[in-house]
Amino acid sequence: MRVISALAALGVLCGVANVTAQTQAASAVTNVVLVHGLYADGSSWAKVIPLLQAKGLRVTSVQNPLTSFKDDVDAVKRTLEAQDGPTVLVGHSYAGMVISEAGIDPKVKALVYVAARAPDAEEDYPALTKKFPAAPAGAGLRWDAHDYGRLTETAFVEDFAADLPKDEAKALFAVQQAFSRTITMAKTSVAAWRHKPSWYVVARDDRTINPDLQRFMAGRMNAKVTEVSSSHVPLLSRPAEVADVILKAVEAAR
Repeated sequence: MRVISALAALGVLCGVANVTAQTQAASAVTNVVLVHGLYADGSSWAKVIPLLQAKGLRVTSVQNPLTSFKDDVDAVKRTLEAQDGPTVLVGHSYAGMVISEAGIDPKVKALVYVAARAPDAEEDYPALTKKFPAAPAGAGLRWDAHDYGRLTETAFVEDFAADLPKDEAKALFAVQQAFSRTITMAKTSVAAWRHKPSWYVVARDDRTINPDLQRFMAGRMNAKVTEVSSSHVPLLSRPAEVADVILKAVEAAR
């Protein structure tokens, strides 16, 4: 009888172990969703994507329409719906606002902000930026007759993507997306970073979002911070370092 009891107990323990292993496997992060900012499109993540895929992650780069903040959030929400499980959500620049809004989704286990906006819920982001010296790139913003904005070539090459080879920066300038002026007045209704573990990549040489503003936002969200010597586009000029931060978020969420 004692032998039978011992075997039964062992069977129970094995069953518990199997259930635990299955639960851990089911909750492991296997997806990364990348969200681009203004003056760019989903291809701006092209150097980061293969580094993440090489680690066995399923990676999706969202194409934001940039027609309104709501439209961009909806695009990210649709992408999250298509994920097959736990996900790390990553945003560059303006997309920090987008992931703060969409990141409340229960599939999202961690957030990564790359030289990104991270206002609090209902906070006036333009007012927040005025607490710090203005970044030079803003002087190169031009609006067309339909209230869509783009950077001039000079601002794009010398401020937005200053540490990229000039030929590469000019090619990216040629494909920059214009964005609706309504985006400049948008506010998030929620700050997902108040509810999810967060990481932040500060671009030390940024001429589009003041690096001290980035440090302020990262500190306020209690994010794990990595600083890189980069312009506003470390995802292009320092892809390995950005990918490493994303991988740290993935591992921490597992």
